[in-house]
Amino acid sequence: MVATPIGNLRDITIRALDALAGADAVLAEDTRVTHRLLAHYGIKVPVRRFDAHAAPAQRAVLVEELKAGAALALVSDAGTPLLSDPGAELAREAAAAGVPVRPVPGASALLAGLVAAGVAADRFFFEGFLPPRSGDRRRRIKALATIPGALVLYEAPHRVEETLADLLAILGDRPAATARELTKLYETVERGALAGLLESVRATPPRGEYVIVVGEGGPGAVAGPADVDSMLREAMAKMSVKDAAAVVAAELGLPRREVYARALRMQAE
Repeated sequence: MVATPIGNLRDITIRALDALAGADAVLAEDTRVTHRLLAHYGIKVPVRRFDAHAAPAQRAVLVEELKAGAALALVSDAGTPLLSDPGAELAREAAAAGVPVRPVPGASALLAGLVAAGVAADRFFFEGFLPPRSGDRRRRIKALATIPGALVLYEAPHRVEETLADLLAILGDRPAATARELTKLYETVERGALAGLLESVRATPPRGEYVIVVGEGGPGAVAGPADVDSMLREAMAKMSVKDAAAVVAAELGLPRREVYARALRMQAE
């Protein structure tokens, strides 16, 4: 199971290159994408298609090849295999047949998006892609609402606005971040809260695959603008504007700069 770059072709490990070069064949979702990667590093090995539509019979043939001593490298189009990608069945069947199944770690949009988000990530739940239909998506978000940790989602550009709107409506205005084109030339990470991120997406047509990170729920995390103002007023009655903003931002998990700017506006008014 070989992790491949999610954008920048230099984000590949020496071990991954050795594994690909030493394989009898590489199994890939889109052979064109994998051919480009291999060509970039001068690796010439057969590439065979293996995607979500792989039939049980195809997996059975591959397991027999592995049992006979073949070395096969399974890759995703980008990132780490099995994370919202096909391959779990093949790994399970190969392991059951006594074939060693080894991970070759590397790039992952999940982890790249999470560490760039600026959201508390001591605990997180990886959801991957939400259902494309609105009703199903909203039901799934409701099921995720009480998970004790950050939520990490993948989303296609044409559904980002709808997904952010549903997240805001169901979870409240939690701290969050969107990351797109990670490791690429136009990498963009926006941080703030769900309402602001939704406004940003509406103002600028989304492009590229997105990672959405939503902060953990709780009394503070779902606070809306009115709640923020109320907490600021109470804190500013006891301490300086700067200290009040710092306390409220920490309690709500919001960016300190944004809360401080809001406190200054309230003071001026």
